[in-house]
Amino acid sequence: MTAHILEGGAISFGDPQSPFLSPRRVADLLGLTQTELAQMIGVARNTLAGTASARKVDQALSPVVRILSMVVEMAGDESRAAVWFKHQPIPGWAGMTAYDLVREGRADEVLRYLEAVRSGVYA
Repeated sequence: MTAHILEGGAISFGDPQSPFLSPRRVADLLGLTQTELAQMIGVARNTLAGTASARKVDQALSPVVRILSMVVEMAGDESRAAVWFKHQPIPGWAGMTAYDLVREGRADEVLRYLEAVRSGVYA
């Protein structure tokens, strides 16, 4: 469902075999194992592979994909976006990265920060 909305330009997080986001594609981009990805988005490892839970995984992955898509748009490529996501501390969050914040269930705060940066407000 979300995959088609978030495809654009050179970046695609969709699964070619379904209308949902691809956990493998996101994990590969970020250099994470499936277990690490599952922990980051707050689902069980087996949930990532189950077709019956594709909607749940899609919903959990959606904020991460939105963050990555915004960063790709601003940074210019996927590898820079992945490095930023995992390693660049976000100002105002005591050295925490987007990865850290997403793991804590705070993806919405990362999205608000990126919206502010994209709007020309430096947070």
